[in-house]
Amino acid sequence: MNIVLFYHSLLSDWNHGNAHFLRGIATELIKRGNTVSIYEPKDAWSLQNLIADYGQEAVQELQNYYPLLSSIQYDPATLDLDEVLKDADLVLVHEWNEHALVKAIGEKRKKYSFKLLFHDTHHRAVTEKASMSAYDISNYDGVLAFGGKIRDIYLSEKWTKNAWTWHEAADTNVFHPIENTGYEGDFVWVGNWGDEERTKELFEFIIEPVKEMKLKAKIYGVRYPDHAKAALADAGIEYAGWLPNFKAPEVFSKYRFTAHVPRGPYVKALPGIPTIRPFEALACGIPLISAPWDDTENLFTPGKDFVFAKNKEEMKRWIDRVLTDESLVGEMTTHGLETIRSKHTCAHRTDELYQICEELGVNNLNQTMTL
Repeated sequence: MNIVLFYHSLLSDWNHGNAHFLRGIATELIKRGNTVSIYEPKDAWSLQNLIADYGQEAVQELQNYYPLLSSIQYDPATLDLDEVLKDADLVLVHEWNEHALVKAIGEKRKKYSFKLLFHDTHHRAVTEKASMSAYDISNYDGVLAFGGKIRDIYLSEKWTKNAWTWHEAADTNVFHPIENTGYEGDFVWVGNWGDEERTKELFEFIIEPVKEMKLKAKIYGVRYPDHAKAALADAGIEYAGWLPNFKAPEVFSKYRFTAHVPRGPYVKALPGIPTIRPFEALACGIPLISAPWDDTENLFTPGKDFVFAKNKEEMKRWIDRVLTDESLVGEMTTHGLETIRSKHTCAHRTDELYQICEELGVNNLNQTMTL
């Protein structure tokens, strides 16, 4: 197939957690013999913030981890959509693109024969409904939603006639266990602070347990306000700033366990959507303790792939178990890794995309699926 992907950014993962999955899917499509063109705006806010904070060299290492990938940076004012789209078989447009571009691509769908899908990987369908309803996807063939609840919203609000659940997954070309050469600490967490959507939970499930148990801990992420950095320092937690997403496996290998603390909108309004973080941790074979969320779509086997902690005291009890019970750790990491490898890789999601393409009658669909 000739596939065109419109991403917010391929090059940057600064406050852009979707970059992992988007990079992994693009890699898998290329490995299967497709021609894949990836477009991103040259002034993407994630890329601009990354360069401002860490310099141009921060994006250059990406090629070492994703040798098959490159992107075309465009100016929205001069982008020739006819030239970009005229020979396409399939076009995917991520929802972090501007409203005008989303609509303009839809208009071209009426002119050419490609199939067109909108890809939603965020909670804004609930938290910013006015903004999401303003996207004109009337000419799109459907929506790829990274959870059943979001799929249902698109259908019930009549924003689209067709929608499929398309969960994120691990890119196991990059996210896999790395041999442990010695631990640097007890606990590591990779995550952005983000709009005060989980401040209470971060204190309850990470900051306070680490402080009270006197653990050696490190946290990576961006957008941490001064009061958050002060709280980390008070708890004895090292704040390490931005971590390139593709470096997370190397970091995970140096610590005893990690945690998952979902943002409020997912827990309260969008059950069944864990976001990318549990996929990343389990794929790397690091023990995972999670704050509560409802796995309504049966993605995992809680208690075997990872464990839930209901509150701070339960979190502390699980931490003590993980730090002292090697048998538990071995069973949990083995089970979690098998769950990822058996059903939650970017190869599995590409198979699902191929099945959707078959439903839509996409041209030139002759690659072999892995299922």
